[in-house]
Amino acid sequence: MIQNALRAGARQALSQLRGLTGRPQGKQVVIIGAGPGGLAAAMLLAAQGAAVTLLEREDRVGGRTSSLAMDGFTFDLGPTFFLYPEILSEIFEACGRRFEDEVELVRLDPMYRLIFESGGSILASHDVDKLQAEVARFDAHDAEQVPAFLAANRIKFDAFRPLLQRPFAGLRDLTHPDVLKALPLMRPLTSVDNDLKRWFNNPQVRLAFSFQSKYLGMSPFKCPSLFTILSHVEHGFGVYHPIGGCGAITEAMARVARDTGVDIRLSEPVQRIEFDGKKAVGAVTGQGFYPADAMVINADFAGAMHKLVPDRLRKKWTDKRIETKQYSCSTCMLYLGLEGDYPELHHHTIHLSADYLGDIRAIEAQRAPKDPTLYIQNASQTDPTLAPAGHSTIYMLAPVGNLAADGGPMDWDEAGPRYRELMLNRLAGLVNISRETLDARIKTWHMITPADWATRYDIYRGATFNLAHNIGQMLHWRPNNRFEDLERVYLTGGGTHPGSGLPTIFESARIAARLIDDDLNLSRKGVLA
Repeated sequence: MIQNALRAGARQALSQLRGLTGRPQGKQVVIIGAGPGGLAAAMLLAAQGAAVTLLEREDRVGGRTSSLAMDGFTFDLGPTFFLYPEILSEIFEACGRRFEDEVELVRLDPMYRLIFESGGSILASHDVDKLQAEVARFDAHDAEQVPAFLAANRIKFDAFRPLLQRPFAGLRDLTHPDVLKALPLMRPLTSVDNDLKRWFNNPQVRLAFSFQSKYLGMSPFKCPSLFTILSHVEHGFGVYHPIGGCGAITEAMARVARDTGVDIRLSEPVQRIEFDGKKAVGAVTGQGFYPADAMVINADFAGAMHKLVPDRLRKKWTDKRIETKQYSCSTCMLYLGLEGDYPELHHHTIHLSADYLGDIRAIEAQRAPKDPTLYIQNASQTDPTLAPAGHSTIYMLAPVGNLAADGGPMDWDEAGPRYRELMLNRLAGLVNISRETLDARIKTWHMITPADWATRYDIYRGATFNLAHNIGQMLHWRPNNRFEDLERVYLTGGGTHPGSGLPTIFESARIAARLIDDDLNLSRKGVLA
């Protein structure tokens, strides 16, 4: 009791001190994590009149959507392309700014090149005629089905979009007319690959329209059929490259957030959240206490619960239950600054293993595939700001298993160097040079393994795409945006509804901001309508 009284007195004194230093008075919102969800929530809430403090453990904003700068080269740390910019444009507009004035986007065509190790390739274009011509080289019947497939998924996307824009707190929300309208189109018990069999006979063609499930860290053979809409998002709205990389987006968000009044504090990790019962009342860092009328958690969900919230305060999302949930795959990353240009590599290249099913089985067993599918970005051919003249930034990603509860069967101290060799050998073959020549052209490099994601970046089990997107972990079965275990705690990011991926993370921020507006009755109206 005495300890609680002392803490309360300290909180009051610090609150008064912060008021004397000119901090805007009004409803105080503390946001933990300056990833895209935290930045979007900060922008919206500040525009709505809240006094927002954004606490970030790293020395830069963006989280996984930030930049990695090395020796004159700039790489995307995580996401490497931008889809469906309409949502972020609306968030900037709510702050009185134009997204297109802050970030230059280049629409890519072709969007990417798919190379099948078993033979053949597809240049994926948003031009349907070009796309059909590519598919026809594999199967004439399947090529004829492309327009019907895209049209069906446009209808599915339009039906499901309202579900991505509002919270789900319980079973009652499943009876909403929007859900009942969308449900027949969702085919919830069917996988992406099985759903595609309604249009496409050729397994390689199906893979061309289903590999996007890897954006969620899932297999197309298990990912719910709803996510065939990812193809429509690409082909219908386009795949974009932001000049400067995806980190330029989060840097622009931070600029606007600061202009809107957000206090962004970098290199200031949160040590714990203070509670009065189950109500969050503030965050403690090494620099002091930040009082809060509302708390937004944008950190990795499972990791944040373990570190910041006592297990005794959580009824539904206890440590034990978090351990039992299913998580996405992890990734092994290699960032290379190379001398020379590499026209053989498109801006985005996906090299699909001949043993794609074997890849998936290895990943599901928390192992690294022996012959992995590789995603390669050669962004400097589109964006010369990323590398010195005459040089290239090459980003390589291999989906691998996450770390199991006991640390997993993979020893990444041993496997990391071996995987680096494997990835470099594959790259040398794709650009038609010897491995010795490739080694001589490497000017800088960096590698991130699942163990690094877990320890350096604080991602639970190194699962870079967060909780898996199976039916039992979507909608209200996912941790709620108004977190159900605590009071005045709200969630944004890939670990809450509507899920992983930048567009849905931005929607999670809009949902959380609206809920906070409802609960705190913020002063300015119309911003979050």
